[in-house]
Amino acid sequence: MDIPREQHKGRRLIRRILIALILAGVIVTVTVGLSRLEPAAPSVEREMLLMDTVQRGNMILQVRGVGKLMSEDMLIVPAMVAGRVKRILVEAGTPVEPNTVILELTNPNLQLAWLDAQSQLNLAQANFMAEQASLQDRLLGMEAGLARARASHEAAELQRDVDEKQFEDGLISDLQIAQSRSRVRQQETLLEIERKRFKVFEEQSLPAQLAAAQATVEQAKSRYDLSKNEVASLLVRAGVAGVLAPVQTRIEPGQQVSAGQILGRITDPVHLKARLQIPQGQARDVAIGLPCEIDTYNGVVAGTVSRIDPTVVQGNVTVDVSLTGELPRGARPDLSVIGTIEIDRLVDILYVGRPVMAGADSKASLFKLIEDGKFAQRIPIQFGRTSVSTIEIIEGLALGEQIILSDVSQWDMVDRIRVK
Repeated sequence: MDIPREQHKGRRLIRRILIALILAGVIVTVTVGLSRLEPAAPSVEREMLLMDTVQRGNMILQVRGVGKLMSEDMLIVPAMVAGRVKRILVEAGTPVEPNTVILELTNPNLQLAWLDAQSQLNLAQANFMAEQASLQDRLLGMEAGLARARASHEAAELQRDVDEKQFEDGLISDLQIAQSRSRVRQQETLLEIERKRFKVFEEQSLPAQLAAAQATVEQAKSRYDLSKNEVASLLVRAGVAGVLAPVQTRIEPGQQVSAGQILGRITDPVHLKARLQIPQGQARDVAIGLPCEIDTYNGVVAGTVSRIDPTVVQGNVTVDVSLTGELPRGARPDLSVIGTIEIDRLVDILYVGRPVMAGADSKASLFKLIEDGKFAQRIPIQFGRTSVSTIEIIEGLALGEQIILSDVSQWDMVDRIRVK
């Protein structure tokens, strides 16, 4: 008969407990170790990144803006009078001469006003002629009166002379000779009065009345000329030789236009300038006289900055560039262009391609390639002056190091990425 061994059962229990404790310790150790491990660095394809190498040398400071070509001499053609567009005779892009009619307006009220002004002018001219004839008749009447007074004075003198001789011979009395002498004095006074009246009328009254009548004629003629010019301005002419350019608001037949409304622009296709829009943050260093290159997409032409608008419109500063080089073929007003203005030249500095998020005199955290380009580590970088495509490095990078220029905002939460 077999007897059970209690001793062997106790050993097996102890062994099992030890194994369980060892397994628990291993699990705890592995768990703690895994919790202390850093997450794996995110990966990105190299072909998706834009990278550049830090260089030392000279860097050209430039600013760039978009714009268009404009004529140096441009004439705005406004509507001189209100009217309705009857016909458009010349389309944009057509060469014109000063007397070329570009469109025709209609305004019946102006036609009626012109006819009325013509009638008023004819009436004023007729009244002037009548007044002139009347004044001439008055002048002749006063000349006749003066002649009669002169004749009466001469007759009185002759009678006095006769009476003087008869008085000496004692044929007439003292009273008769006194009366004869008095008549001479009276006729002399009347003659002098007639002379003065004639002189005043001839030198003052006649010219003044003629001038008043002439002024009425001139006033009527001015109204007539004004009405005539208003009717003539219904035929809108170019005014100068050039090329007709489009206006911002297109004019259509049948459209009612008001006086002063712009109906056309006449541009000079030979003498052109570039008008650029420079971001206000970059325009602070732009000055008159700086060299500039204008890209017309069909060639590059040199120029210099000629004007800087003192105001900021929608975040941009308007800069005019006078073109000094020969214009490429196809250059014409309103052609879109890109202008690059040279601000300065920096000598013997560290610079690199301009990162997307980097600005002038700023600090940024960018990724620098390490471990033969297999990884990229985030580092702080101090930048200096900036150009169109390059930027000066103050500190944080050394010659020959590479950085990622692309937008890295998606990796803001990590400091290290893998580059595959």
